[in-house]
Amino acid sequence: MHAQIVLFDGFDPLDVIAPYEVLYAGGTASGGAVSVDLVSAEGPREVVSGTGGLVLRATGALDPGRAGLILVPGASGRVGEPGEVPDHDVGAGAGAGAGAGAGDYRQDEFIPVLLARTLTTELPTLLKAAMDNPEVVVSAVCGGSLVLAMAGLLEGRHATTHHLGLDMLDATGVHAVNARVVDDGDLVTGAGVTSGLDLGLYLLEREVGPRIAHAVEELFAHERRGTVWRHQGPAPTGL
Repeated sequence: MHAQIVLFDGFDPLDVIAPYEVLYAGGTASGGAVSVDLVSAEGPREVVSGTGGLVLRATGALDPGRAGLILVPGASGRVGEPGEVPDHDVGAGAGAGAGAGAGDYRQDEFIPVLLARTLTTELPTLLKAAMDNPEVVVSAVCGGSLVLAMAGLLEGRHATTHHLGLDMLDATGVHAVNARVVDDGDLVTGAGVTSGLDLGLYLLEREVGPRIAHAVEELFAHERRGTVWRHQGPAPTGL
C-alpha cells in the first residue's frame, strides 16, 4: 500500500507526523508492504504549517490515479484575542508564511479560514478524482474531513472530525459521528489531535494486517482508544 499524505499551507503538523510515523513504521515492520510520501496539490515544494512556521517538504504532486491511500490533515494556528480579524494573506502560495501572524486572532475563527482556502487550490479537484477512483482509500484527520466536506465530497457519508467541528460537518450534509475513528468503506476519518495515531494504526490493521499494526502499537507504546465506528449492526436504542 502506498500512502500519500497531503500538505497545504497552514496544515497541522501533528495531523501529518503522527500517521506518517505510524505508516512508515508499518512499512518497516512489513518488509516494505507500506510506503508513504508527503505530497501537495502543487507538486514538490516547501509547505509552511500553521504552528510556529514549521516547514515540511512535499516531495511530489498528489496523484489521485495511484492506488493506495490518500490522507488529508487539518489546519492549525496560534490562539490570539477573541474577535480579531486576519489582515494578511495566509497560505496564498508556496512561500507563504502560514504561521506568521496567526496569533492575531482566535483559533476557532482562524482554522476554518485556512481550511476554506484549500478550496481555491487544485486540491478539491484532485480529491474528487481520488474519491472516484475505486483503487483509492481517502482518509482524513481532524479538519481534513472539513476540507473534503466543504469541497462537497462527503454529502451522505459518515465521517468524524475534531469535536468542535462536528456541527460544521453535519451542516454540509455529512452524517457526523462523534467517534475517534469512523470507517465508511473507502473513506476513513479520525477525530481531533492525537487521533491521527489511532487512525494510522487502524489503517495498518485494515490494509496490511493486525500483527503489523500490533507491532507498531508496541513500538510507539500507544494503545488505540475506543471502537472504530461502522454503519453496521442494529442501531442502539434506550441510551
